[in-house]
Amino acid sequence: MPVALGGRNSRGVARLVRVLLALVLPCVSGLAVVGRAAWPARAGEEYCSDANPYGGTHQNVGAALTDLGPALYTRMDGTPTAFGGGLYPGGSNTLPAAHLAAGQARAGQIRPRSADGSPNPQGKIAFISVGMSNTAMEFRAFRDLALADPALNPQVVLINGATPGRTAEYWTDPISDTWQLVDDRLSGAGLTPLQVQVAWVKLTRTGPGQFPQKAQTLEADLVAVVHNLLARYPNLKQVYLSSRTRSYTYWNGLSPEPAAFETGFAVKWLIETQLAGAPDLNYDPARGPVTAPWLAWGPYLWADGLNARSDGLVWTQQDMVADCTHPSSYGEAKVAQMLLNFFKTHPATQTWFLSDPPPPAATHNLFIPQLNRAALGTPAAARLSIWPQAAAHDE
Repeated sequence: MPVALGGRNSRGVARLVRVLLALVLPCVSGLAVVGRAAWPARAGEEYCSDANPYGGTHQNVGAALTDLGPALYTRMDGTPTAFGGGLYPGGSNTLPAAHLAAGQARAGQIRPRSADGSPNPQGKIAFISVGMSNTAMEFRAFRDLALADPALNPQVVLINGATPGRTAEYWTDPISDTWQLVDDRLSGAGLTPLQVQVAWVKLTRTGPGQFPQKAQTLEADLVAVVHNLLARYPNLKQVYLSSRTRSYTYWNGLSPEPAAFETGFAVKWLIETQLAGAPDLNYDPARGPVTAPWLAWGPYLWADGLNARSDGLVWTQQDMVADCTHPSSYGEAKVAQMLLNFFKTHPATQTWFLSDPPPPAATHNLFIPQLNRAALGTPAAARLSIWPQAAAHDE
């Protein structure tokens, strides 16, 4: 029976159409995974607003993992949990010294390689991304930013392996065509799997879920992903992981809060399991069979919306397109800058990422994108400024 659309119903349908288009268009645009700049704003770009039926306005979720420290996490509905924060054990945000030393040792093994994987001063260092549409969009912007930076090692080749629509479960099967897509992009750039030596991984499972069960499912997915990475790319030395950025949808939707925030626990638990010496995540041949690459946090991207992190980072509605889940050009630029700062300054990445790395030092300054409060009236991308921070966070 036909339904008469008018007034409130027609507005609801129009809203639904806008949301569906917002879900589809970022994924379609994300297929062009290389060669596109992270410009300040795209013509006709629509930003997150209350037009999204699952949210759109700011609601408090909680403290970022980097600010939560050893305190126990409480979900946004007031449900307490038994899980503390921090990126690393004990509520700390600092990479443990022994693990950092191991990462630096592996950085020393990252070198230009020929197609057959043998060291070659004229060879290449392939650095891939693994993830879904958000990852693809952000890595694309990072690639463009990095290629414009004269400090980048010219032998590092950035390959965007992330694919729209391919969330964590698509990467757990070692013979999934998702992995073949990565290899196709390597081949298109004149590279082979034996030249892949570094990966950035950002994955999620869509939709809401109970905690900790959903985060534990994602953690299990990530274990399978890092196993698959090592099996496909035997010269892989380092894998850096990030969790999701802030969502402005709540409890329901494509990737709502608090589930988006809780993806950070999956990454945290994965790395803590490796630090504890689990055999199925062993990276050290002196301890037995190598079953995984060396793992560490990449940049920690989540902030509680308009509630600034202790380092000043915020996520505004303008940082996301109309679906309140995918990054806008402003959000892409923000993540791209965080990635570039991380790989230029981290002591386990500088030796291979930079063309002229600084001499080794016992400590380091990490440059974190922060909110420039003196420029609140300017566009979001222009509000990023890079301030030196003490080495309290390995983000």
